[in-house]
Amino acid sequence: MTNHRNACRAFVLLILLSIVALAQAQVGRIQVLVAPDHPNWTYAPGEKASFLIRAVRDGNTLGGVKLTYAIGLEMMPPTVTQSVTLDAEGLRVDGGTLNEPGFLRCIATVEEGGRSYRGLATAGYAPDQITPAVADPADFDAFWTSGKEALSKIPIDGERRLLPELSTSTVNVYEVSFQNVGAREGATSRIFGILAEPKAPGKYPAVLQVPGAGVSPNHALLRQAELGAITLSIGIHGIPANMDARVYSLLGSGALANYWLNGLESRDRYYYRRVYLGCVRANDYLTSLPNWNGADLLVTGGSQGGALSIVTASLDPRVKRLAAYYPALSDLPGYLKGRAGGWPHMFKSEAEDSHRTKEKLESAAYYDVVNFARRIKVPGMYSWGFNDETCPPTTTYAAYNSITAPKQLVIALETGHWQVKEQTDVVDAWIDEYVKQAASTH
Repeated sequence: MTNHRNACRAFVLLILLSIVALAQAQVGRIQVLVAPDHPNWTYAPGEKASFLIRAVRDGNTLGGVKLTYAIGLEMMPPTVTQSVTLDAEGLRVDGGTLNEPGFLRCIATVEEGGRSYRGLATAGYAPDQITPAVADPADFDAFWTSGKEALSKIPIDGERRLLPELSTSTVNVYEVSFQNVGAREGATSRIFGILAEPKAPGKYPAVLQVPGAGVSPNHALLRQAELGAITLSIGIHGIPANMDARVYSLLGSGALANYWLNGLESRDRYYYRRVYLGCVRANDYLTSLPNWNGADLLVTGGSQGGALSIVTASLDPRVKRLAAYYPALSDLPGYLKGRAGGWPHMFKSEAEDSHRTKEKLESAAYYDVVNFARRIKVPGMYSWGFNDETCPPTTTYAAYNSITAPKQLVIALETGHWQVKEQTDVVDAWIDEYVKQAASTH
């Protein structure tokens, strides 16, 4: 009798488990994988490229789903668009070719379960031969020499406030500010940032970190400070560096929305004049500190910060090294030549109300990173990926290829406007080695 009851219970449990299994819904994010047929994603002009497109969920390839793919020059309208059913083994598509240096991109979109999933890959055609579209103004150097002269007449007037909650046992952290040129001739503004410096007495190298685009707080560069460097992370908008996060969000969507277009019609009133000169002023502040070693200064940043790194190293001979990820503001008028232009893409539209006016195009040339890259004289480390849709590789190569100083390029092919650890490890090691060597010799 007991055995019969146990058997019944086991049977009921089996039925219940079966019901649970049937009721369990399985979901998973689909990845759309696109890859050119060359392992290094690089081709010679005239060579044909093809792309393999696959959809993967839970580690397994997915078939029987709707696929739409588009192929064309990066950031430009596609020349091929096709919708098909994707099989589990994937689909290889003919990408065509380019007859001159540039980038050919395949964007694939899969639809499944009422959702769309997107992937892309970009084939580079002789990217090391890409030449800039932007002209080099004849009075470029005179314009920026005049700007630096105006800056030099403004006292630094540095202020600092200890932030004990951010300091460590070996590093003091401060909010700092100092005077800068203003938006109008004769006016002044302030630059705010977060300074970190070793507590131990001594003479140290300096590292300046310049910010990416947007409006956000600054953070201390503790790793380099703990290695033996004075570090300064600055903002560009003249607002305190460590306010409540909501304040930055409100400013970014309000008063500072689209700041990168402010005053573009005039080289003397463009928003970035104060920003570029403010980076030089940040170096004025750093090199005025009594614990700076008097010799070593590195600048680094990504995106807008990559642009500002190149600009600062070009304008300021005190900079001895720079490290830049995917520099923005590079080769801005590329769109006028039928190819990608740099962030913030103000010249992409051909509409009547676009920014493609004579005044804005002429003004932008004085701020284009390519024209600063042409004047770089110090070693630099640069890094980006082929899939960047914010700072397209056509534009970053246009800047990089213009540099005649010693340079290294780390390519993380699949990355877009972001970094992977393998990439940052190389760049960080390069920065850290410079800091440690400089710290050990003073």
